[in-house]
Amino acid sequence: MPTASQMAAGNPALEAAVRRARSLLHRRALVAAAASAVPVPGLDWAVDAALLSRLLPRINTEFGLSPAQIDQLDPTQREQVQKAVALVGSVLIGKLITRELVIRATQTVGLRLTTKQAAKYVPLAGQAVAAAMGYATLRYLGEQHVRDCVRVVQQAQLQLPAPPTR
Repeated sequence: MPTASQMAAGNPALEAAVRRARSLLHRRALVAAAASAVPVPGLDWAVDAALLSRLLPRINTEFGLSPAQIDQLDPTQREQVQKAVALVGSVLIGKLITRELVIRATQTVGLRLTTKQAAKYVPLAGQAVAAAMGYATLRYLGEQHVRDCVRVVQQAQLQLPAPPTR
């Protein structure tokens, strides 16, 4: 499966949006890794859910796919976006991200999360494994979402919003 960068190749605005989304994703995945290393039952899952519930809307915004941005499109383009979202099969694009949606998304990596939970109780080595799995899990979910956003933008031929000024 091609990466989001490969999918966006040739479109400078889309490539820039992928880079910004990955930068956000990397920072949040590092926080998830740190939380995964702490041997407190359930802390990492709560942190993962909180991180994803904030991260996914930010990624949507980078690609012009937040609910507010979609509502501002003309009706024809809005319909194209909705068809593209349905074609991609994402439940996280153009929607208000709720806890239930985050839980549904994380069920795809349920075995990793269970292994991560068990590994953290092995001193040092287990905590390192749990941290690595925490990073990898959040990174995987985020990368999948970025790929879905790229596919929707391409399918709907959506004009990306201007990058945020910092």
